[in-house]
Amino acid sequence: MAAMSAWPRPSTADVGLRVYAPTFERLLTEAAIGMLDLIASPSGAQQAHELQRHSSTWSIDSPSGADDRDMLLVTWLDEVLYRLEIHQEWLIDALVMVRVSSNEAPRLDAQVSWVHGDDIERELEIKAVTTHELSVEYVKAGKAVASPWPSVPSMNGPGWSADVLFDI
Repeated sequence: MAAMSAWPRPSTADVGLRVYAPTFERLLTEAAIGMLDLIASPSGAQQAHELQRHSSTWSIDSPSGADDRDMLLVTWLDEVLYRLEIHQEWLIDALVMVRVSSNEAPRLDAQVSWVHGDDIERELEIKAVTTHELSVEYVKAGKAVASPWPSVPSMNGPGWSADVLFDI
């Protein structure tokens, strides 16, 4: 069951996603859900929505110390993978808030809903989130992001668009 705003995109050696969302914060959530949809088998994706949910707050600081949205996306997806691999927390949904202060690095706080990852059948292992072909951009109203892939729709602004590749 694929996320409504994230589509697998072709890549030569890795697997990738194209993600669209109305806000940057929702883009982060959709990218995480889309990444997990890549990992799960079709039956595992269905299982994820049938399990008992738990909630937590996950927080991360921007690694670059600047308002770098590309690296904040990578760091967030790394955190989602870490939570899955180390704590077996499979993210179902998240309400993300990015706080930017003039004298501190941006901080991401997410109220997350998760299930036990041990209970999800998987068919793919993602080893790492890469910065290869990484793109995060705001699309202004009246502008469009064309898709070079037939399986991925184009997007009309306003909203956010991202491309991210994963090592498998």
